[in-house]
Amino acid sequence: MKLHIKNGRLIDPANGIDAQQDLYIVAGKIAAVGAAPAGFVAGRVIDAAGMVVAPGLVDLSARLREPGYEHKATLESEMQAAMQGGVTTLLCPPDTDPVLDEPGLVEMLKHRAKSLHQAHVYPLGALTVGLKGAALTEMAELTEAGCIGFSQADEPIRDTTVLLCALQYAKTFGYTVWLRPQDPHLGRNGIAHSGSTASRLGLSGVPVMSETIALHTIFEMVRATGARVHLCRLSSAAGLELVRAAKREGLPISCDVGAHYVHLTDMDIGYFDSNARVTPPFRSQRDRDAIRQALLDGTIDAICSDHTPVDDDEKMRPFGEASPGATGLELLLSLALKWGVETAPDDQGGMSRAIAKITHDPARVAGVAAGDLSVGSAADICIFDPSAHWTVEAKALASQGKHTPFLGYELRGQVQATIVEGNVAYQRSM
Repeated sequence: MKLHIKNGRLIDPANGIDAQQDLYIVAGKIAAVGAAPAGFVAGRVIDAAGMVVAPGLVDLSARLREPGYEHKATLESEMQAAMQGGVTTLLCPPDTDPVLDEPGLVEMLKHRAKSLHQAHVYPLGALTVGLKGAALTEMAELTEAGCIGFSQADEPIRDTTVLLCALQYAKTFGYTVWLRPQDPHLGRNGIAHSGSTASRLGLSGVPVMSETIALHTIFEMVRATGARVHLCRLSSAAGLELVRAAKREGLPISCDVGAHYVHLTDMDIGYFDSNARVTPPFRSQRDRDAIRQALLDGTIDAICSDHTPVDDDEKMRPFGEASPGATGLELLLSLALKWGVETAPDDQGGMSRAIAKITHDPARVAGVAAGDLSVGSAADICIFDPSAHWTVEAKALASQGKHTPFLGYELRGQVQATIVEGNVAYQRSM
C-alpha cells in the first residue's frame, strides 16, 4: 500500500531533519521525504497536522515475559503495549524460563513475535548456560538463530575467569556482550540505595561501589581483550564518571539508562511504595542529576524503557518482599520528552535530542537497521501529539503489568499512530 503522511513536523535526528515535511511510503519503505515521487498516488492519507512524525522508537531492554512467565505478561499484551508506546523495535533480555540459551527457544520467540505483525523483536542470547555464570553458551549457534548480542540480564558472573573467556570469545567473532555492572557480593541482598532514606526506612542497602567495582573489572577485561561491551542501566554519578573516562580512553563501550532513573530518586520510595522497587535501586538526587548531565554530554548513549512487567501477586507486597520491576514501554516516549524539554526548550533542540536518545542512538548501539527515516529504510514510524497530556493510570496501560512508580503522573506527549513496515499497526482517533 502507498501511504502519504502530510502536514506533520518531521523529526529525524539521524538525518538532521526538524521541519514540516511530508512522508511518502511505498511497499513498506520510505519512498520520499518532502516532495512526492513521480507517479505517486496514495492509497491512504494520514493528516498529521499538529503532530510530530518521528522514527519508530527503539527500546534496548523490554522483557516480554515469554516463554515461562505468561502469568506476568504475554507476547500479545506486551507487543500491544509497544504499539501504544510507539516502539517499533525492541531488544529482549534472555532471562525467560527457560533461559534463551538454546537456538530453538530463540527461533520460537522470533517466530511468535513475527506472527503478530507488530514490533521487530531482537533477542539477546544468554552469555552462560542457564545464566548460571559457569559454562559459556554456543554463541555462534545462537547468533545464527537470531541473537544480536549476549547478556547475563541481572545475573552476575561470580567467576571472573568465565567473564574473561566470554569476552575473548566475543572479540574473536565480533559479538557484543551486554553487562549490567554489579558486584556479585556487595549489596546482593540489598533492596534500596545505601543512604539516609534506606537507613530511615530500615531497608538493606546497595552501595554505589557495587556498580563501580564491577565497572573497574569490566574495563580491565575490555583493555585485555578488546571486546565490545554495552553497559546496561547505569545508576550512579561515580559509575558514569568511570564510563566517561573509559570512553575518553577509547575503549569500545556504550551504555544506557532506564527512563525512570532520569527522573526519580530514592526519595520516591515514599512510604514503602513497592512500585518504586526496581533493580538497580533509585539512587540519590546527585546521581539522578549526573544521569541527566551524562545524557546531555553523550556519556550515556541511549534511554531504554527497562520494561519489566510484574503481576499483582508479586508487587502488592511489603517493599522488601515485592518483586522488582516496572512497566515502561508506554511511558518511554513521554519520559524521554520530559527530560528533553526540561534540559532545553523545544525551539533549541530539546525535543529532537530526546527523540535521538530513543531512536537513532539505541539503533546504533544495537547495530540494527532502525531509528531513522532515510529513503529506502523500513517505514517504521511513530506519530505523536507533543502537546497532549495524559495521566498514567493502570486501566489505560495495554501491558499486562500495571505497576509503575509514575502512576498518577501527568505526562506530555501521546502516541497517535504507530506504523510498522508501512502498515498502520496502531491508531488512536486522529
